[in-house]
Amino acid sequence: MADRAVHIAPSILSADFARLAEEVNRVEEGGADLLHIDVMDGHFVPNLTIGPPIVESLRKVTKLPLDVHLMITDADAFIADFAEAGADYLTVHVEACPHLHRTVQAIKERGVKAGVTLNPATPLVSLEEIVRDVDLLLIMSVNPGFGGQQFIPSVLQKIVRARQLIDQTKSHALLEVDGGIKPENAAQVITAGADILVAGSAVFCGTDYAATIAALRGPSDGHGISRTVKRVSSRQ
Repeated sequence: MADRAVHIAPSILSADFARLAEEVNRVEEGGADLLHIDVMDGHFVPNLTIGPPIVESLRKVTKLPLDVHLMITDADAFIADFAEAGADYLTVHVEACPHLHRTVQAIKERGVKAGVTLNPATPLVSLEEIVRDVDLLLIMSVNPGFGGQQFIPSVLQKIVRARQLIDQTKSHALLEVDGGIKPENAAQVITAGADILVAGSAVFCGTDYAATIAALRGPSDGHGISRTVKRVSSRQ
């Protein structure tokens, strides 16, 4: 068995952008561990969202780590801009980076933690040569581009295999899962091996952000600190 803390990263894709600073403040006070920021270019995914100026603005209003997910075709061209804007994590897609090792090193050279991510249909084998070099491994549990989608159940086994890959290679990478995460399925995702749950509509479309974040994280010890979750290790 292995013990791991569970971290919650609300995704601002589902927030009210007319009150973005207030929304961020509410999730921070509600116990969020990171803030997930989806950057889309209308090319790699069929949607267009935000750029470095929004990240820079968010950096001024929150102390939460900024988990910036680059769903864009040319991630290399924007690494410096997002690093300077205040990103703590920059995650790029395997499918969009032909020279992934170079891209990961470029992120690290900027003093930012590097992450890599896979779309639901992309095989995990594409990460075997890079998993030791990254700080974050993100498994998409929906096809990226829009919030509010349903979790793809078959991804659960992929999460299990990703956990095994991290453990077997002794990588220090955190395992993050993004897409369709709700209190109803969070326990399954955590048991499969996730360290970080990204949740957008589940948090921001409700009224009590703190209660939803607590429900996603699981039982607490009564002091607002979530208990670590036991899961079967890859050795079994």
